[in-house]
Amino acid sequence: MTIQTAITRLFGIEHPVLLAPMGSVAGGALAAAVSGAGGLGIIGGGYGDREQLGKEFAAAGNTPVGVGFITWSLAKQPDLLDLALERSPKALFLSFGELGPFAPKIKRANVPLIAQVQTLEQAKRALGEGADVLVAQGTEAGGHGATRATLPLVPAVVDIAGTKPVLAAGGIADGRGLAAALMLGAAGVVCGTVFYASAEAVTHSNAKTAVVAASGDDTERGTSVDVVRGIDWPAEWNIRTLRNSFTEKWSRDPAGLKANLEQERERFLAARETGDTDIAPVIVGEGAGLVRSVLPAAEIVRNMVAQAEKSLRQASDLLSPNS
Repeated sequence: MTIQTAITRLFGIEHPVLLAPMGSVAGGALAAAVSGAGGLGIIGGGYGDREQLGKEFAAAGNTPVGVGFITWSLAKQPDLLDLALERSPKALFLSFGELGPFAPKIKRANVPLIAQVQTLEQAKRALGEGADVLVAQGTEAGGHGATRATLPLVPAVVDIAGTKPVLAAGGIADGRGLAAALMLGAAGVVCGTVFYASAEAVTHSNAKTAVVAASGDDTERGTSVDVVRGIDWPAEWNIRTLRNSFTEKWSRDPAGLKANLEQERERFLAARETGDTDIAPVIVGEGAGLVRSVLPAAEIVRNMVAQAEKSLRQASDLLSPNS
């Protein structure tokens, strides 16, 4: 039994599993490992470091991978799109902003455009701007997101997408989530948290250990991590991380954080260097409770697909012969 969908056919991949383009986590080695296992790995372009992006493409070698950008940040460095397209990526993944300024160039390069959305209105705009694939991201996701939950958002986006495939994201970290997404009408999934703790992720080992020890109850959405980093995110999106002493202190006191910003930023940056996860952020979602060990990305993909196949077979058993 193999799971074949519109997304496996579009990208010529074996499994409908995509790596979320997590900045500073989804590097070339991780993206290549996911693609090598039959999914589609996507390098995280983050906030736009030209030198680092080149290094990650080099780390991916000749393995076909995609690349993703934070759209509002890419608008400040639009030449990075040219750098990415020169590498003939398997896909271009844009999140958090308007596609309009970038879609024509991506189309001319004949690269599939994946647009991540958090509302139906965003989905409609993305379709109108030329998205080839939509990612319906629920608030359960790690990192930046909005307020809609994955379960009702995915089928609602599917209903308006027409012939365009939709991928589900947010809280999906195992094969049961993949099977559920397919039942909602999605053509596959985009996963971050489960790969954040993978062997190939560009993540401090302490952060991976923290993910394995955590549950979804240990996460929260907020803005303190962005404030201390000096990243001016648009108000409609905030960030989900594991709760720690830093977020406990400052999540409900943004004015206090800004008043003590110089001291707190110094402490924050030092913690990030040493992997002190009681201060530095572990940027994962509610799927953290489904991550029970640090595994190679290829094993994660295989396990997810095998569990999804098993779940789908069991689901068919629920139908009585007379139904």
